[in-house]
Amino acid sequence: MGGFFGAVTRKNCIYDVFFGVDYHSHLGTRRGGMAFFDTDRGFQRQIHNIENTPFRTKFEGDLAKFSGHIGIGCISDTDPQPLLVRSHLGMFAISTVGIINNAEALVEETFSGPGHQFMAMSSGKVNTTELTAALINQKESIVDGIRHAQERIDGSSTMLIMQKDCIIAARDRVGRLPVHVGQSEDGCCVSFESFAYHKLGYEDCYELGPGEIVKITPEGVEQLSPPGEKLKICAFLWAYYGYPNSNYEGKNVEVMRCRNGEIMARNEAENGTLPEVDCVAGIPDSGVPHAIGYANYSHKPYARPFVKYTPTWARSFMPQNQEIRKKVAEMKQIPVPELIEGKKLLFVDDSIVRGTQLRETVDFLYESGAKEVHMRSACPPIMYGCKYLNFSSSNSEMELLARKTIQKLEGDEGSKHIREYADSSTTRGKCMLKAICEEMGFDSLGYQSLDGLLEAIGLEREKVCTYCWNGRED
Repeated sequence: MGGFFGAVTRKNCIYDVFFGVDYHSHLGTRRGGMAFFDTDRGFQRQIHNIENTPFRTKFEGDLAKFSGHIGIGCISDTDPQPLLVRSHLGMFAISTVGIINNAEALVEETFSGPGHQFMAMSSGKVNTTELTAALINQKESIVDGIRHAQERIDGSSTMLIMQKDCIIAARDRVGRLPVHVGQSEDGCCVSFESFAYHKLGYEDCYELGPGEIVKITPEGVEQLSPPGEKLKICAFLWAYYGYPNSNYEGKNVEVMRCRNGEIMARNEAENGTLPEVDCVAGIPDSGVPHAIGYANYSHKPYARPFVKYTPTWARSFMPQNQEIRKKVAEMKQIPVPELIEGKKLLFVDDSIVRGTQLRETVDFLYESGAKEVHMRSACPPIMYGCKYLNFSSSNSEMELLARKTIQKLEGDEGSKHIREYADSSTTRGKCMLKAICEEMGFDSLGYQSLDGLLEAIGLEREKVCTYCWNGRED
């Protein structure tokens, strides 16, 4: 995924941008970057690899070198950015979050002739932020260029563009990701996460609508292009990505997750599938509030049978090597034997994507003395790789646990019955749950229903992107 933060103020904004970007570190693990403009020094920029060292640590030594009253920064799971661009539209810095599925086609179609070139990354692919800037530069104004890029991009792209005196923010065409504007007596900021600027003394000022483009100055917000009517915000912002105190479209993440767990338990109680367990636990960390809601409704004690040791390895997916990632995940799991031995345990995870670590977790619990291990997913079975953002993207949908299981059960015929498999009340749905239980070693497995998840979010169904679960496009 990725996150961003920018500020344009009447004072030096270096520390606001630094802390604001750092508060987006939960959204990405590959690259971090910041860019500033100062009247005397011009544009300044720095990008660092943050795969093994946090953003804050990487950039602390750079702060004294920066100056300016305007700046943007990002956490990126894709390309190095922000980029500095010089064109007929002037000099500007640009950062994007999203995915361009037709990047190669755009390059070949539009920029393959004489006089055009792109800097290739080590993978051989182009930087999608550079491609976005090139599309913008095909028009005679920034606003027309942004609209043009949004129309040409298959996928999604949310943008921050920093000029010498303002920041232009553009939310992706159907609002899959949020863009918030905060304001203080010194100026304004723009952010993916609203809590990031609350901690810096800014108050809520404006939330962009889908496809909307605004100009942000120290004085406030000026609309450059109105929002569209269609909203398709990503449901995983609430289920997984979002920080607990984040709000999107007026719906708080932590409140949603607790409510989601309650709905899961309520539905199981109504269906007679609520298991008899000694305690309910969350898979740390984003599964915890879902589990608290489940425990509260089911009147089962909430406990922490194992904890994660995170001071040195904050995120198990940071190492590039799969075997190292597996070892780090194993080393992080610290059991509390008194809460495991002889106990029937029910765990709630935020989602089950590939299931690569679930088997090891279950083995670890049984080795620690658990009597039973029941698993619940706070999301429906993921059936499709995300084509709009970077969540659950994969080389093949057969890497997804649910699809891989369906393929084993029924071969290619199974792909014709995905809707049935996603419904645990059907024969096919029950067969899939049983097969996953046998493979992973669960005593029982349950997924939240799509209706239950949407009920927990509290937005109209048509305003939420559910592609990962039902394959429904715009």
